[in-house]
Amino acid sequence: MDPPRCIVVSPIIASFVPFLLLLLLVSSSVVIPASAGGGGGSNGTAAPFRSAEELLRFQRIKARLARTRDASVKTIQACSPDGDVIDCVPTHLQPAFEHPKLWGHKPEREPAERPRSSSGRVDADDRDEEEALPQVWRRSGESCPDGTIPVRRTTEADVLRASSVGRFGMKARGGGGFARRDSTGGGHEHAVGYVSGGQFYGAKANLNVWPAQVASPAEFSLSQIWVISGAFGNDLNTIEAGWQVSPQLYGDNNPRFFTYWTDDAYRETGCYNLHCSGFVQTSSRVAIGAAISPISSYGAQQFDITVLIWKDPRQGHWWLQLGSGALVGYWPSSLFTHLGARADMVQFGGEVVNARPAGAPHTPTQMGSGRFPGEGYARAAYFRNVQVVDWDNSLVPATGLRLLADRPGCYDIAGGSGGAWGTYFYYGGPGRNARCP
Repeated sequence: MDPPRCIVVSPIIASFVPFLLLLLLVSSSVVIPASAGGGGGSNGTAAPFRSAEELLRFQRIKARLARTRDASVKTIQACSPDGDVIDCVPTHLQPAFEHPKLWGHKPEREPAERPRSSSGRVDADDRDEEEALPQVWRRSGESCPDGTIPVRRTTEADVLRASSVGRFGMKARGGGGFARRDSTGGGHEHAVGYVSGGQFYGAKANLNVWPAQVASPAEFSLSQIWVISGAFGNDLNTIEAGWQVSPQLYGDNNPRFFTYWTDDAYRETGCYNLHCSGFVQTSSRVAIGAAISPISSYGAQQFDITVLIWKDPRQGHWWLQLGSGALVGYWPSSLFTHLGARADMVQFGGEVVNARPAGAPHTPTQMGSGRFPGEGYARAAYFRNVQVVDWDNSLVPATGLRLLADRPGCYDIAGGSGGAWGTYFYYGGPGRNARCP
């Protein structure tokens, strides 16, 4: 079969276009229904904006998205079944540099040192991003030129799907990596392995990718690494990366590569992917938020991705690497308080949002493959070669990994160690079932 054809557009951009668009957005007349403060009109539909403040936020988001789109020097669209449009944006014009702490910041060079494995080998080789993270949009052979980064285009419809325009691209309050306490806050349920009580400078694991079924747009299913420091529910700092299925965020049910960060316990800072400023992307080949393909199939071939997050001992930034050497970019240390120095906890595993009201049947949203750990290889989701980065910039096994499932009847976890898989665990489940009514 011939590869799908892509439409490639090389826009000619006048310098006044972003400014003109911003003026049009600010001056445009948008009517807020009288029911905006009450949550619905006479026909029972929710008002698009709950307040004038939310409308203003929507206009600001549109203006920011337009600036990114108009900075593109090449656009790749209609090239895959996922429908993604990829804008090739000059690296120095990416969204990261709109963050106040990054004004004047220039993309850093690749770190001089990568974490060393237990054998003493530096964790980097010549593998490129296509091998490290196969993505649907690359199938046509089109790519972004050097000096640019691929940005998955976000549309107005994407923004309006959010439960709250003001929190577009952010996790719901009360949700996230609460493995130590309050772990089911906000409907977030976990099955995770974690290490704590030490000083950590990164984490690495291989995790297989599945087409997890998500029951409603208000829910998601993800599998990721968390690098954590600070007080839970207060000033928590986290860096996160992995794969997720989120109909509300992406408009479909494809498993997608994602990143996340916060420095205030998911309250006001941080976001998914490039939906806000902060994460500095350096790769011209990996599109954050783009669909992953191929993926694992039940009882058949398994496909996993290798994710490494580590703190560069010289520059102090937290870098994200895929495979054995493909760098995606970094979180500048200036974004954080506690993570400016180190992490005090690292967590691996799955997370699901159960948006059903109290007393209602549990959601059938799947975690991982939708199968319990006991089914084992090629049936259950896994993390293998679970490691942390120590003070000496060395990768070491995550010894003392503690396993926690918030609701084992819905989503469970079971692990072990030894052999080529090192420290590993299987995790996940179907959600609603006889053990999870």
